[in-house]
Amino acid sequence: MSVWPAWEVREDAGAMAWFHVRLVFSDGARVDALAVVARDGVCLEDVRAMPALSLDDLGVLADWIEGPLFAACGREPERAAGADGEAGPRRARPAWPRGLEGRWLVAQEYQAAQEDGVDPVLAVMCATGHSRRRSLRLIAQARDAGFLTPRHARR
Repeated sequence: MSVWPAWEVREDAGAMAWFHVRLVFSDGARVDALAVVARDGVCLEDVRAMPALSLDDLGVLADWIEGPLFAACGREPERAAGADGEAGPRRARPAWPRGLEGRWLVAQEYQAAQEDGVDPVLAVMCATGHSRRRSLRLIAQARDAGFLTPRHARR
């Protein structure tokens, strides 16, 4: 595995660093990723794999690269302790609430992104960890629940 810095953005007291990550396997398979290391963890921005990764492999990719990324930053990964004192199970993203609460949170993310002048769909994608299609579905559900204004005026 190879890790090298791409760029870093500093804002107030915090910083976010982007890294290029390359995994090369003995059978010739290769994974290239662009990952972000922030205060609260690692996020994958872009992943290219040859051959394509299965959904299970994609789900654990962040776990594969987390150690080397934190080593490149000079930090230790933060792990939640389980009942026996060892590292507990981890998820690539926190669980997003379902139902009315989830729809309300989607609407809040969407409106905050609009106010900040950034892509609201991308903001919902980043907050939920879902694909663009699933995020659009969540936004539509928030509209149907009345948390967002209708997209088109009814005639």
